[in-house]
Amino acid sequence: MRATFRIGRIAGVPVGVNWSVLVIFLLIAWGLAANQFPRSYPDRPGWAYALAGLSAAVVFFLGLLAHEVSHAVVAKRNGLEVSGITLWLFGGVAELRGEARDPGAELRIAGVGPLVSLIIGVVFGGVAVLLAVAGFGGLWLGALAWLAGINILLAVFNVLPAAPLDGGRLLRAAVWKVTGDRTRASVVAARAGWFLGALLIGLGLWQFLAGAGFGGLWLALIGWFLIGAATMEERQAKVGSALRGVRVADVMTPQPQTASAEMSVADFVDNYFFAYRHSALPLTSPDGRPVGLVTLARVRAVPADQRAQTTLADVACRADQLVLATPEEALTDLLPRLSECADGRALVVTDQRLAGIVSPSDISRAVQRASLRDPSTAPRP
Repeated sequence: MRATFRIGRIAGVPVGVNWSVLVIFLLIAWGLAANQFPRSYPDRPGWAYALAGLSAAVVFFLGLLAHEVSHAVVAKRNGLEVSGITLWLFGGVAELRGEARDPGAELRIAGVGPLVSLIIGVVFGGVAVLLAVAGFGGLWLGALAWLAGINILLAVFNVLPAAPLDGGRLLRAAVWKVTGDRTRASVVAARAGWFLGALLIGLGLWQFLAGAGFGGLWLALIGWFLIGAATMEERQAKVGSALRGVRVADVMTPQPQTASAEMSVADFVDNYFFAYRHSALPLTSPDGRPVGLVTLARVRAVPADQRAQTTLADVACRADQLVLATPEEALTDLLPRLSECADGRALVVTDQRLAGIVSPSDISRAVQRASLRDPSTAPRP
């Protein structure tokens, strides 16, 4: 999930927000301000409901951020790199590079998030109880009670033993510990996620038909997301198993054809692109350093009447967006980074100079070769 904009760094980790957060934020604030709070605490002015609803929504998302930051901090302490944290429609995600080194590390990384949400919920609940005992009541006590309940619910939901939830990671850690097989553990957790997703879809549709309205559809949407994410996790686990031990140098295309960033798109189309079978060409500086990557899709997006005035640098994946790798790097470490540039390719460098390129077809061939050796590692379509 890509961030629409960045809001800064926490614990050294970039934090971003996807535009879809606005949807759920407004739904929560509106649901509290227009429905739940007026029903529970009537005869308050409208601005009070709006302020309480907006405040509760903001604090809720701060709790989600704390949940993801805790994952990131513990992951870094266990030797993993964290490329960023993104808040989006279904909560948040800490983008980890690589895999936990053992089941214990997996357990710590996965378990800390729900623990933080539980602590937040208990703290809000304790404050609400103290205020109620002291004789305070009303709208703001209701907001505290809602924050307590929603954070505890978030903690409980996240420990359900199904990928991609934190509980799925806990299940994977347990199966990994018992069997000693990381791939098998990942498949078990992913299939549990698929089952939970199907269950939520069925329950959500039943609630919708029974008159629950939007709540039922939202539950079904969560189930649909879980099925998609669980299916992807199973596929990634099998691909990772198939490629274990394979180096970038084993699959890359060495010394690829390159082009100059200053070349016009018209010149490129007329004299370069159709002369080679590749659908992507790196752009390099005179000393051989990669400065960009241009693809057929990017060239095609330039109108024909503007190609003479447009350089490849204007349309290429920029230097700061490139995914770079070294020949000796494990291919499994490269795979999670390939999505960082929309072109899905990595440039291989030696001493900062271009040495090769890795494309999706290169990886596909590597997986096919591995599956011939061990059919159990072949991912399902």
